[in-house]
Amino acid sequence: MLRDLYPRSHARYALLPLLGSVVEGFESWLQIKGFTRAVRRQKLKDIVRIERFLRRRAVKRVCQIPPAFLGSCRDWYRHRNPSTAGTANSLQVFLREAGLVVDAAAATSAPIPAKVEAYKAYLRHVRGLSPASQIHHAYTISRFLRHLDFGHKPQRLACLTQRDLEDFLRASGRYLGRGSLQHTAAHLRSFLRFLAVTGTIRAGLECQIDTPRLYRLERLPRSLPWGVVQKLIQSVDRSTPQGLRDYAMFCLIASYGLRASQIVSLTLDDIHWRERWMHIRERKNGEPLQLPLTDAVASALVRYLRQGRPPSPHREVFLRVRAPAGILKPTAVTEAFQCWSRRSGLGIPYHGPHCIRHSYAVHLLRQGMSLKTIGDLLGHRTTESTCVYLRLDIEDLRCVALCIPHGQSRRRQKGGRA
Repeated sequence: MLRDLYPRSHARYALLPLLGSVVEGFESWLQIKGFTRAVRRQKLKDIVRIERFLRRRAVKRVCQIPPAFLGSCRDWYRHRNPSTAGTANSLQVFLREAGLVVDAAAATSAPIPAKVEAYKAYLRHVRGLSPASQIHHAYTISRFLRHLDFGHKPQRLACLTQRDLEDFLRASGRYLGRGSLQHTAAHLRSFLRFLAVTGTIRAGLECQIDTPRLYRLERLPRSLPWGVVQKLIQSVDRSTPQGLRDYAMFCLIASYGLRASQIVSLTLDDIHWRERWMHIRERKNGEPLQLPLTDAVASALVRYLRQGRPPSPHREVFLRVRAPAGILKPTAVTEAFQCWSRRSGLGIPYHGPHCIRHSYAVHLLRQGMSLKTIGDLLGHRTTESTCVYLRLDIEDLRCVALCIPHGQSRRRQKGGRA
């Protein structure tokens, strides 16, 4: 409670003209989210600055706070006082969850979420895409609608032109690679077909989009030598809760080739300790997988659950170490990999944990395991996806290389000199 944090000066915060009515609830929300006592005290001090910022803009009631104001407050203090900027962001989340303010995206561009939800329903019921694919499509289309200023000009879709499509793809190409830009173009084509089916635009506009040229198998899978993978995992500092968590996650990837999405979706109910096996869900081929629980992985998980995992009602195995408390996103696995790869000093050229999965596949291949078994472990839909790793088995490729006909080469060289 507020009185526990500030026994003598709690009235100073409770009597604030604008935010005093929500200070008590905000402090309780911070405590539920796992913020420490010191951090909560600091955030209440920041509330005074945010109060002054809002009152200078003639805001008199909490329900009258425009959604953009807290965002402006965060941007204003981002470099002047980062702590206050973080508090403004936390306050915005709290007020939105409490229903006291409207989400900025919904308030400024209400037509965009409605259109995106209609498109997601089309992807789900008509095209049968997975929830993950729906999210990727929705992200691209939300950016496209914001690019058109659809929130304020809904009529823009009805008069959509090829120039609008080219401008959006050109703007996206400034920060996307060829592969990502190709996905963006594919998402845009699908959305244009949806608009044509619903009668919003004329049919055929999707055929006017060109995409970057990508050659099949032009890049090798991102693989590390297996010794480097082992050194990376052993370099993780297991004296902290975060180190115990990250070590257990890397052990799962190196032992089973799991994706980051499978790591964060693993629950306590998926681990059968007595039977010594795990249930893995959310595979691309739609089939669940039962994996044996090895001694190394079981030991890493047990140590993390006993010494590193914070108390939480969530059933997911891996949780956030820092506040706000909660479950992890797949990006957290990437951030952990980047952190420990930098600390290890191994000079790893890749920026994501997927390279460990590729290294695991190559390691199994060099151990003599069949492609069918490797594909089943990795969750590949076809054997063709697994055959990509054959290009990394350099030693076996040397055995099938043909000898260069030196005699013919010399005759060509003589003819060329002549």
